[in-house]
Amino acid sequence: MNNLNEPPGWNILPNRREPGEEGGRWNYALLVPMLGLAAFRWIWTRECQKEIEKEKNEYYRKHSSLQKDLEAKYRDTITESRRAVAHLELELEKERNRTLSYREALVSQSRKLVEERRSLEQEQEKLEKEKQVLLRSGAAGNLYQSCLAKEEEWQKRANALLKEFEDGLKERQEIYCSLVVPRSQRLEIEKNLLVKAATDPVALDLHMESGLKDIFKHDNYCGNLLNRSRSQNGRLMWLYLRYWELAIELQKFKRVEKAMLGKR
Repeated sequence: MNNLNEPPGWNILPNRREPGEEGGRWNYALLVPMLGLAAFRWIWTRECQKEIEKEKNEYYRKHSSLQKDLEAKYRDTITESRRAVAHLELELEKERNRTLSYREALVSQSRKLVEERRSLEQEQEKLEKEKQVLLRSGAAGNLYQSCLAKEEEWQKRANALLKEFEDGLKERQEIYCSLVVPRSQRLEIEKNLLVKAATDPVALDLHMESGLKDIFKHDNYCGNLLNRSRSQNGRLMWLYLRYWELAIELQKFKRVEKAMLGKR
């Protein structure tokens, strides 16, 4: 019979260790997972290092590419800026030359008008002296007074015409200095003034058409932005208006002289 107190060596029992044996199967069973864990850790670390190196290289590559793009854009921007500056300097130099030419033309024209005005004033003084001489002589004085009265009517009409031109030039210069009024309105006024100067007999006698063209070409002076007076705009136009005023006065005496010589 089997002894129940001494069961057979089933698999559920641990192996008996022989006398003097320090380890067993349990020790080897623990060593295998530890080695597997160490191998996994080593492999994982190695793969992580590879991924880190890969990402690092990719970062350096992108950084280098981005830096090159930025440097290229920077160089392009600098080149474009230099080109723009050079273009602006060239345009500024052209504008300075145009301004200088305009000033020289304006100064030259002003001197010419001043000289002509001085000449007209001298001739006016001369005619005034002749007038006084004629007034002292009886019949000649009466004839002079008659012709003078007639030509003074002509002078009134001429001054009225000159006032129309003055008003037109004031309006034209105001539109020229305006930032909102269309340019077409100014051109329309200039056209009407030129037509009147080319058709009116008084304007033809005073050669006003060439003067108007000179004004339209060179007179670009404007008062300050707060200016509300038309009289503050323009420079050359005022010289011409004064010149035409003296020319009308002189023309009156010339017409008197011509009338008197004709009646004589």
